[in-house]
Amino acid sequence: MASKSYYFHLILFLIPLFNFSLKSYSQDVDRASDYDKWLSWNVQNHRRKALLQAESITQAPASFGRVLDDKLSKAEMNKVRISVSQNGTGHFRTIREAIDSIPPNNTRRVILEIKPGVYREKIVVPRTLPFVTLLGDSTNPPTITGNDTASVTGTDGKPLKTFQSATVSVDANYFVAINMVFENTAPHVIGSVGEQAVALRISGTKAAFYNCSFYGAQDTLYDHKGLHYFNNCFIQGSVDFIFGYGRSLYENCNLNSVAKKVASLTAQKRSSSSLESGFSFKDSVVTGSGMIYLGRAWGDYSRVVFSYTFMDKLVRPQGWSDWGKPNRDTRVFYGEYKCSGPGANFTGRVPWARILTDEEAQPFIGTHYVDGDTWLITP
Repeated sequence: MASKSYYFHLILFLIPLFNFSLKSYSQDVDRASDYDKWLSWNVQNHRRKALLQAESITQAPASFGRVLDDKLSKAEMNKVRISVSQNGTGHFRTIREAIDSIPPNNTRRVILEIKPGVYREKIVVPRTLPFVTLLGDSTNPPTITGNDTASVTGTDGKPLKTFQSATVSVDANYFVAINMVFENTAPHVIGSVGEQAVALRISGTKAAFYNCSFYGAQDTLYDHKGLHYFNNCFIQGSVDFIFGYGRSLYENCNLNSVAKKVASLTAQKRSSSSLESGFSFKDSVVTGSGMIYLGRAWGDYSRVVFSYTFMDKLVRPQGWSDWGKPNRDTRVFYGEYKCSGPGANFTGRVPWARILTDEEAQPFIGTHYVDGDTWLITP
């Protein structure tokens, strides 16, 4: 018969294992709870929007299929066009001059028809200039190019940092770009500091991009904040080349990596569980060089979903990265739905990635995700 001392030491040995098991179980419960809360909120929000849309269509005149918000409706009724051409045949020779001609607190949709060419300009659309549209030629889109990086010294003698490195910065709401190329030609050298080089930063809400291309290396597209829609766009970069706090839908987009080693396609920074932000990619293509994660958790509550997307073999089997902070595993939400290609094989995925059900995916796969029914207009 075993001695009392034996049982005493056996209990001392088992207690840490029991505590570890409880801790692991608790983490799993917390993780499941966070996922379920996020999914439940999106599903319920989607149903609510669908009901509201049905009511607005029922109440609207028969000639209208939907109801635009008041500000946009008025801006559309009074829209104007001005042209930009480097050869002097337009109203202005530079895009900056055209933007500077728009009066502050603009209330009309101003369409800048930009002729083909390479425009070496640093553009800022301030908050006081909503309803600006950049319209390029579909057969020969104009390019706005620059090469600033985060480490470049600004006019105040301080580094620009990532935020001000953008070739084009949009702080205004209701911005639209059609048939445009946004470019930052600064290269990325692995291991170097301060090489963030943004092609475009979008900080205004209710912004749309159609048939646009974004070329860069590290931090190409700063999807900073607000509701955004990208359709039929080409986005190229190496490290975190789509990043920010935005609540954005990317539809029919080509996401092209030029990474030389291992990098990440997205870095979504949802830093609070109350932020309605997150990136959704639908009917898109992931191709290019190097090996990439679909996303890494810049924020503790990072949210990214890929649906109906072709993923080439450059996607790492793990699929997602917690940025070396395992505590984020219980908070991030990374989902995939009916994706295809060798990179979509879910066998090697991190355990905290999700394959979504039909109901769970529904909130992410339409323009309702960005409240588009009230502000998306025909290009």
